[in-house]
Amino acid sequence: MVDLTQNLIPAQCDVLIIGGGPAGSSAAIELAKSGVDVVLLERTIFPRNQVGESLIPHFWKFADALGVSEKIEREGFIAKAGGITIWDNKFRQISFAKFGYQRPGLHVERDIFDDLLLTHAQISGAQVFCQVTVKKVDFGNKNHPVVSFFDKRHDENEAGSIRCQYVIDASGHSTLLANAFKARKLISPKLNFLSLWGYFKNSRYVGVDRKSHAASELQIVKPVTFVTSYKTGWLWHIILREKTSIGLIMPVEQFKSVQPEQRETYFKQACQEIPEISKLLNNARFVEGSLQFRPNYSYYSDNISGENYYCIGDAAAFADPIFSHGVQNALYNAAVVCMAIRASLKQRENRLRYSQLCETRMQQFYGFSRALALGDYGIHGVNRELVKSLIKTMPPLELELIRVASEMTNRSENFHQLACEAGVWGSMNSNRKQDQDDFLKL
Repeated sequence: MVDLTQNLIPAQCDVLIIGGGPAGSSAAIELAKSGVDVVLLERTIFPRNQVGESLIPHFWKFADALGVSEKIEREGFIAKAGGITIWDNKFRQISFAKFGYQRPGLHVERDIFDDLLLTHAQISGAQVFCQVTVKKVDFGNKNHPVVSFFDKRHDENEAGSIRCQYVIDASGHSTLLANAFKARKLISPKLNFLSLWGYFKNSRYVGVDRKSHAASELQIVKPVTFVTSYKTGWLWHIILREKTSIGLIMPVEQFKSVQPEQRETYFKQACQEIPEISKLLNNARFVEGSLQFRPNYSYYSDNISGENYYCIGDAAAFADPIFSHGVQNALYNAAVVCMAIRASLKQRENRLRYSQLCETRMQQFYGFSRALALGDYGIHGVNRELVKSLIKTMPPLELELIRVASEMTNRSENFHQLACEAGVWGSMNSNRKQDQDDFLKL
């Protein structure tokens, strides 16, 4: 990151972005490259710890458009070949190469990946300020919203404000604008879940060949993202370059019964109770102090854009991350919002229409992700007609990939119904060999 601790935050700009994660950074890159005056305020110091290390190959098209693909490739993140799940004792595997993807998915250290994007935003011309916390947005003047903040870069917190034409809320699960609008809603009481995760050293990993491998073999056999169901939730295993991320998705009520001082013990015990994970961790060592949790799971907002504001990434919605859609959603949201803002800056009289068109596209994409990840629960906050119209536009090979993905868990009922109503399931190739009869050789 470029040091901007001595720079003054300007009094005004065209677009003010709240948050420097993948959604905020990519929006800043897109707009700055177009000559738009962009200021991004981020409350933490980068690089900062963040969960969500699995990226599917779809993200490359956005990386290409942002001009960061070469930097990502040079960083040398681990290339993954697909995913394997054991859900309710049924085995499933997806190989990206079988569906025509020439470029791999990735397992990334999110602190490094996110810092790479934010630094590229600075290089592209965006003004980026870390350790600046946005407190509220005043929309009293609809042509020039005023964003109030605390500048924490120095010994004393300095209050300030900045006037802009458009606000992009990329504040993540803080959902600053959704909370202000009282628009944030849980998808379903049944999905009041949270994630508890930590890191291990010297873990083995699951390869694309369905066998267990030592980390020293990563250059020989590509890994997969490994997921297994567990009691009332599920668990992920994602090997990185120097450590392995393991996360447990569990009901909030169940978590409440665990005392804070017992969380690490509970987490380690859960890892040992799953035979496949226990074998992978046989000689591994837990990284002390790495255990974290994220509450407020699976929510959405019914107000994500207006004439002068847009909510993107997790600031607009968050669904179960089982299919690694998080970063892809963030990059997609940023791309469509930037299109709307650029058009609005040229034709201000049409900005409400551009906003509405943008919201339709974002809600369509969010709805698709929620319906796929949450199955019969996915109906909450999902515009069924929008999802069906998106399904109808997908190429056959992509649809086949989605179909196989939907069958990797027991949550496919609602999504299958949507696909059938869209009239696409019957036209798809159902002869591709499924791997449910194979076994994992750990």
